[in-house]
Amino acid sequence: MMRQKLITAICISILLSLGNDIVAQSNNKVMNEMYRPQVHFSPKEHWINDPNGMVYYKGTYHLFFQYHPYSSVWGPMHWGHATSKDLIHWEPQPIAIYPDSLGTIFSGSAVVDKNNTSGFGKNGQPPLVAIFTQHDTIGEKAGRNNFQNQSIAYSIDNGKTWIKYAANPVVKNPGFRDFRDPKVMWYEPQRKWIMSLAVKDNITFYSSPDLKNWTRESDFGEGRGAHGGGWECPDLFVVDDNGKQRWVLLVNLNPGGPNIGSGTQYFVGNFDGKTFTSDQKDTHWLDYGPDNYAGVTWSNTGKRKILIGWMANWVYANQVPTDKWKNAMTIPRELKLKHVGKDIFLTSEPVAELNAIEKKPVLLNNEMVDKEMDLSKKIGKIILPLRLDISFKKTNYFTLELSNETGEKLLIGYDKKTNQYFIDRTASGKVDFQNGFAAKHMAPRLTDNATINISIIADESSVELFADDGLTLMTEIFFPAKPYNQIHLLSDEKVLITKLRYAALKGIW
Repeated sequence: MMRQKLITAICISILLSLGNDIVAQSNNKVMNEMYRPQVHFSPKEHWINDPNGMVYYKGTYHLFFQYHPYSSVWGPMHWGHATSKDLIHWEPQPIAIYPDSLGTIFSGSAVVDKNNTSGFGKNGQPPLVAIFTQHDTIGEKAGRNNFQNQSIAYSIDNGKTWIKYAANPVVKNPGFRDFRDPKVMWYEPQRKWIMSLAVKDNITFYSSPDLKNWTRESDFGEGRGAHGGGWECPDLFVVDDNGKQRWVLLVNLNPGGPNIGSGTQYFVGNFDGKTFTSDQKDTHWLDYGPDNYAGVTWSNTGKRKILIGWMANWVYANQVPTDKWKNAMTIPRELKLKHVGKDIFLTSEPVAELNAIEKKPVLLNNEMVDKEMDLSKKIGKIILPLRLDISFKKTNYFTLELSNETGEKLLIGYDKKTNQYFIDRTASGKVDFQNGFAAKHMAPRLTDNATINISIIADESSVELFADDGLTLMTEIFFPAKPYNQIHLLSDEKVLITKLRYAALKGIW
């Protein structure tokens, strides 16, 4: 009898193992389609846009996002959901928040209500509270102006399920067609919640003692920054500046970005619990590429400020040549401040957690390049996804050319004549799905240091450029017929590479 039970147990174990292998193989196949990002979050299927409700709680990073579960183009918005322990590997979760009679679920945020100010907590367990815009499509079609209102929902099981507040909406629209994207934070000096809300092409601040009852405090934006389109997805937070606290306000806008369509600007200033002020004169862009939009930060991460953005652009997001799914998120980025002359800039660099998926890196030092170098002869076979860090002693011009055997190529470089970095995707692959996608985009260099350092993270269909320790960023998507497997360094002069570090990256699926 014991022998029979043992044999049965072994057979069950084998069957379970085979089943798990089949599921794993199926998942790998599903998440390995043409153009599928291998180190960036993307949905298994259907449409995503803005990241929403990002909150860190009990060792888990929650990523909610605008999601259309019935199509791979934009439609009635839900909050999709994924979780991670390390910001790199993501586990899909069931849809978190569905539309109801008040409307579809647009962008918003989530907080840990540690003091249970809302009263939603139970048995000493603080609730997670989500704050989001509800978009009444029927009201919009009827020609009303108050079809966007702010509602809340709460979770008492660590973000797994959400219960909508019975008295929604908590902030009613006074009559603006654009009245959305609440980002909420706790303001400890006055022990109250602060909401940053996009209203037309300005930001309105509200305060609340309990996340249910809100009072309008002030507005920011008139005559400040870029106004080429409507303001969206704001974020107000504190960043440490050598022991001094400075406030940063992120403002996404569409159109009106620095190159084409969507873009994200920021203001460095001060906030007193009522009013945000800034002495900043120029428009500062978070990312000069066309494909980082609606980025906001995780709440409850302490002094670390970690941002993720939507890796797409409203000009062509519905037309990109993927069928089963549409769009992905950027690599999570840690935000810091840096002084350059009299200016203060917000820098972005890949989170340190990315190092855990690097394969054995290849290092080079003091390599002289006489106008051209095939880097694959120095660092070995080129495999996407990858990370490449390069420092130059001094250079007037260089181009990194990522290419494949079909002749498709992506150009990344710097030109001292214009003092600009650039990414050129004119010949990067499939570009005919939108007029204007094939273009060369520019970004200013913001420091005059002789040494130039850049870091690029290249995935199957995207590249992120971090230059000068994250002072200048560019994010671009592309769609080659075959993955890039060659890298050449080109210049019109001899150039010294002081340091080069190359690492292939392990896929996260």
